[in-house]
Amino acid sequence: MRSMWRLMLSGLTIAGLVVIGPRLYTAWRYQLKIVSVAEAPRARVAIVFGAGLWRNGQPTPVLYDRIATAAELYQQGKAELLLMSGDGLTNREPRAMRQTALELGVPESAILLDDAGLDTYATCWRARALFGVEGVLLVTQNFHLPRALFICDGLGLPATGVSADRRDYRRSSVAWWDVREVFATAYAWVNLNVTKPTPP
Repeated sequence: MRSMWRLMLSGLTIAGLVVIGPRLYTAWRYQLKIVSVAEAPRARVAIVFGAGLWRNGQPTPVLYDRIATAAELYQQGKAELLLMSGDGLTNREPRAMRQTALELGVPESAILLDDAGLDTYATCWRARALFGVEGVLLVTQNFHLPRALFICDGLGLPATGVSADRRDYRRSSVAWWDVREVFATAYAWVNLNVTKPTPP
């Protein structure tokens, strides 16, 4: 019985390392590629990742902060175009993102919409393959940036992460995001190295 318990414990430990390993690696590997708006290099395109809408169609605080950060990049001449990527198939997320950017002073001519950016992998894949992006700024919160940078790196898309942390978020939300990123980063590794899916 003791040997069986040891074997089970070893198996669980290995499984845990397999799941959490990619998250630990990306957090370490890409920490120096995450910068503030002031530190961001110039790029033709900045990708703004979707993060959900309230029932009234308005951006959630997380999404609003991403859009506001991207608007700041544009206004400071750090990005020429803002690629708003999200779920436009089942809701109007990219259009709501565009409307918020317009209200923040970004001209419509500087905004591109990707209605099929259903997840981070799809957004980065489509930016490179369909929109022809060759170098990019990634606009999202710090908890998400290591995975986004990891995916772009794996797809051959040079990228710099720009932190959109503009406020203190609820602790329960931050805890959930951190847990979710463990599994999402492991899944991203599978996408990049095993399944290699072609998004719509």
